[in-house]
Formats: sequence, C-alpha cells, structure tokens
Amino acid sequence: MQQLKLTQIGNSVGLILPKDLLARLRLEKGDTVFITETPDGCAITPYDPTIEAQLQAGREFMREFRDTFHTLAK
Repeated sequence: MQQLKLTQIGNSVGLILPKDLLARLRLEKGDTVFITETPDGCAITPYDPTIEAQLQAGREFMREFRDTFHTLAK
C-alpha cells in the first residue's frame, strides 16, 4: 500500500502517481485511467470496464454459437 497526497494543480486538485506505479500500470503522461467503485473503496485501472463487459458478452455469444461458427469456417 502506498500513501499519496492530493496536490493543488492550477484550479484543480490532482494525485501524482509515483514512477514505479506508472510502470506497473503501464501508463504514460496523457493516458486515460478509469476509477471504479469497489466494495473495498475505489480502483484505478487503465482498462475501460465497459469494454470488458462488451468482450464478455461477445465471448458468451461465440460460446453459444460455437457449432455454427465452426460450420461457417469450413
């Protein structure tokens, strides 16, 4: 666990992420992050949770129609 302080940046307040955390998240200046609420608080991630839901729906669709896709691939 790391403790970070909020910092005044112009008229806004920001959170400065340490270099090692940026590396672990594979983030660079200008990247977008997503903050989602969890039962334990909030999570910061570079992955869009709505995209994950769409991918899961696609996987379920492909699993349901696996035989059809196999026949079409011939």
